[in-house]
Amino acid sequence: MAAAAEANSAAARDVFGSDFGEATSDAALANLITSYKRKSEYSDVITLPKSLEAASNPTKRPKTQGSKKQNGSSNALVLSQRKDGTSNSAQAPQSNSLIRRPNMTQSRPDWHAPWKLLRVISGHLGWVRSLAVEPNNKWFASGAGDRTIKIWDLASGNLRLTLTGHISSVRGLAVSDRHPYLFSCGEDKMVKCWDLETNKVIRHYHGHLSGVYSLSLHPTLDVLVTGGRDGVARVWDMRTRSNIHVLAGHKQTVTDVKCQEADPQVITGSLDSTVRMWDLAAGKTMGVLTNHKKGVRSLAVHPKEFTFASASAHSIKQWRCPKGEFMQDFGGHNAIVNTISVNEDNVMFSGGDNGSVQFWDWKTGHSFQKTESLAQPGSLDAEAGVMCSTFDRSGLRLLVGEADKTIKVWGPDPNATEESHPLEWKPTLGRTKY
Repeated sequence: MAAAAEANSAAARDVFGSDFGEATSDAALANLITSYKRKSEYSDVITLPKSLEAASNPTKRPKTQGSKKQNGSSNALVLSQRKDGTSNSAQAPQSNSLIRRPNMTQSRPDWHAPWKLLRVISGHLGWVRSLAVEPNNKWFASGAGDRTIKIWDLASGNLRLTLTGHISSVRGLAVSDRHPYLFSCGEDKMVKCWDLETNKVIRHYHGHLSGVYSLSLHPTLDVLVTGGRDGVARVWDMRTRSNIHVLAGHKQTVTDVKCQEADPQVITGSLDSTVRMWDLAAGKTMGVLTNHKKGVRSLAVHPKEFTFASASAHSIKQWRCPKGEFMQDFGGHNAIVNTISVNEDNVMFSGGDNGSVQFWDWKTGHSFQKTESLAQPGSLDAEAGVMCSTFDRSGLRLLVGEADKTIKVWGPDPNATEESHPLEWKPTLGRTKY
C-alpha cells in the first residue's frame, strides 16, 4: 500500500508539479504535459478569425488597402530617376512634391520688331480724342476737341475732308464694315450717322442725358452701342433709331464700349473701376469684373483670340471670354493709361496721360519697348499726353491721337532683326500667367 501511494504521488507531482514550481525529471514528459494543458485550455481559439489572421500575418495583406504606389500619393520632396529614365512615381500622378509645376513657369515671349515714329500729322485745333480706320484701309477719320471730324489719306497723311456738325468735342468714331456709314458721338450728347456718299448727317440718335464718350458697332448686326457720362450704355437700332436696350448697372461714366459676335457681345468699362459683360439679347449683365482699383479708361478686344484687356491707372489686365476669367497683369506702365490697342500679331500698345508709350507681347505680358512721345514744337510740355489709338486693318500701322493736337503714325522697324535688337527678358517668380 505504501509503495502504491508513493507511486501515485510521484505521478501527480510529474503532472502538476510545474504549477507549484517543481521541475520534472523527464523532458519528454514535460513536453507532453505542456501540450495537454495547451489543448485543454485553448481549444476554443485554436483558429483565429479572418480579420485577426490577416492582421497577424503581414504577408497576406488584402489588396484593397494597397500600397503607396497603388493609391497614387507620395510625400517625396525630390523624385529620383531610375536608370531607364522613369521616375519612382510613375504610378503616382498625384504628388505632393515641392517641385514647381510646368504651368507655373513663365513662357518665353515672342520677338517683335521695335516700333518707331513714321509720320506726324497736324491739322486739328484741339486734342485728338478719337480715331477710326475704314474697312479698305485707304483713309481714316479723327475727331478732336475742335468739334470737327477730319478724313485723312492713310498712305500720304494728306487731309481729304472736314466734317462739321458737332458743337462739342468728338469723343467716339466708328466706320461700318457693311454700310457706307460713319458714326460719331461727342460731349454734346449727340450720336450722328454720316452718309459717306453725300458726306451729310442722315440720322440722329437721341436719348443720352449727358456727354457720349464711346461708341462701337456690332460686327454682324445692324446695332450701335454707345456709352457716356450718364453711366449707361444704350443699344440702338441703326436704321430705325429706336433705343433697343438701356444697359444700366455702372455707377459712373462709361468710358469705353466694345462689341463682338459671340457672348458676351457687349463689354463696357467705367470709372467706377469695374468692367461689365452684357448679354445683348436679354439686355442683362453676364458678369462684373472688379479687379481694378481705379477707373477703367480703355478696352481692347483681340482680333483673333477670344480675349480682351482693360486699362486703368497703373494697371492693365487681360481676361478670357466668355466668363471673364483673369489671365494676367501687364505691370510696369506707371501712368494713367488712356488707351490700349492690339493687333493680330499679338502686339499691344498702351498710351499714358504723361506721354509715355509702351509696346507689349500679348501672350506673356512682356513689355519689349518703352519710350516717350515728344510733344509737337510750339506746344506745352503738359500736352504730351496720349488720348486715343488704333491699328489699321493690316496691323502694321499704329495711329495715335495726342493732346498736342497731332496724330502720330507708328510702324515696326523693317531693318530690325533678332540679332540687332535681341529680346531683353528674364523670367521672374513674381509674375506667373494663370
